[in-house]
Amino acid sequence: MTTLKKLPFNLSKAAEAEVKNIFKTKNIPENYGLRIGVKGGGCSGISYLFGFDTKHDTDEEFEIEGIPVYVEKKHFMYVTGLNIDFEDGPHARGFIFENPDTKF
Repeated sequence: MTTLKKLPFNLSKAAEAEVKNIFKTKNIPENYGLRIGVKGGGCSGISYLFGFDTKHDTDEEFEIEGIPVYVEKKHFMYVTGLNIDFEDGPHARGFIFENPDTKF
């Protein structure tokens, strides 16, 4: 693992807890980490990637309490400043992405 660096995005305690829960309960392979990035473009703009994957040569690597986090270098500018939260309420359940610094 590379030297620990500060995450380029903000992960709430609720989101962090859910990532840990997924790793623990969904049998994510040991050689996988959390991948955060972007995809698409087109009419509706970009969508955020948030899933589990192996490390690629073009990734920057970070860590959240023992869980590797991978961000492809070309996606770095899109996730810097991103706020990621997790909502688990009666009407909605899921991760929420908000990037107040990026204008598309």
